Amino acid sequence: MKLKLMSILAIVALFGTMTAFGQAGGGKPYMDPASLKEKAPETFKADFELGNGKHFVIEVTRAWSPNGADRFYNLVKSGFFDDTRLFRVVPGFMVQWGINGDPAVSAKWRPATIQDDPVKQGNKRGYVTFAKTGAPNSRTTQIFINFGDNGFLDGQGFSPFGRVATGMDVVDKIYAGDRENPDQGQIQMNGNAYLNKAFPKLDFVKKATIVQ
Repeated sequence: MKLKLMSILAIVALFGTMTAFGQAGGGKPYMDPASLKEKAPETFKADFELGNGKHFVIEVTRAWSPNGADRFYNLVKSGFFDDTRLFRVVPGFMVQWGINGDPAVSAKWRPATIQDDPVKQGNKRGYVTFAKTGAPNSRTTQIFINFGDNGFLDGQGFSPFGRVATGMDVVDKIYAGDRENPDQGQIQMNGNAYLNKAFPKLDFVKKATIVQ
């Protein structure tokens, strides 16, 4: 009887632990940046569906920027980009996104930087690159697509990891009315709650998936 009771208690304890883990992660694997270290395939594609139902596809070549490709692969695969706003759109220059809509998620990723990669491809029209600060090894989760040929970024260490394979016409039509007005500090601290109120017209990524 005691043995049976102990077994029941053990099962209850295990279930409680699993439940607590599920609640902590909330079914969101991207809540733990340290666990997302999978090596990306040498080439792969990622489909981005926007809130308006339009799609564009990014084709990644890992050899161009291995650390960037691996980070991008894990972000897409984990669902990190889902429901993120395209918050910086400068016609003729670039469109940038990659700050999660949940401030708690952003807080976990801010220190999760990756090492720089040598620049092997130029920042040409349609090429996709991680944003970074002027400091070395400062890339985290923000990426941008070049609208034009922005070769001046090459010498600053911005290393493209892929290009828009299909749907550049969709990218060209992303809402640009707010330009650079959304405040990145506010986005980091308040997420989509801030953007939805202050900049309700922004286009957003509904879902990003690895194309099999």
